[in-house]
Amino acid sequence: MKSLKNYLLVFLLLGGLPVLAQTPDLDVPYVPTRQSVVDGMLDLAGVKAGDIHYDLGCGDGRIAISAAKRGAISTGVDLDPRRIEEANENAEKAGVTDKVTFVQGDLFDFDFSKADVLTLYLLPSVNLKLRPKILKELKPGTRVVSHAFDMGDWKPDKTVKIDGATIYLWTVPKR
Repeated sequence: MKSLKNYLLVFLLLGGLPVLAQTPDLDVPYVPTRQSVVDGMLDLAGVKAGDIHYDLGCGDGRIAISAAKRGAISTGVDLDPRRIEEANENAEKAGVTDKVTFVQGDLFDFDFSKADVLTLYLLPSVNLKLRPKILKELKPGTRVVSHAFDMGDWKPDKTVKIDGATIYLWTVPKR
């Protein structure tokens, strides 16, 4: 029998039979970012109209939606299909479906190389695992902002506190 960690037991009333529905293994728990911190992250990155923005582990889409409201073309990526559904609903309510896209996928397999700005609210271990991909695939000058967690020995260009939260900014260096 498949591990309950990998599957959620869902009972459907159709015929009264239990059905196993696969759910993804999540590397990071969903914790919403306060809007003041979202705004601080986007301010620190200097997000502006025309920027190409990616939010990895986008949750309910609030960072990507806020970037789109500033005129950026934004893409949010999350492994959890429930979060993607919620993010799409939130984008519809915010009126930014023409500037934001949400993709269910694994951020380690996702191509975010066109980013001008990359935002993250992941765990330290995930940031460290992601760092080589960021440094290899993003163009020099890309701004990377992380809420709460750093990138190990890659020292940030700037660190700020917003509403009790620590936010880090890096600029991808020349190769």
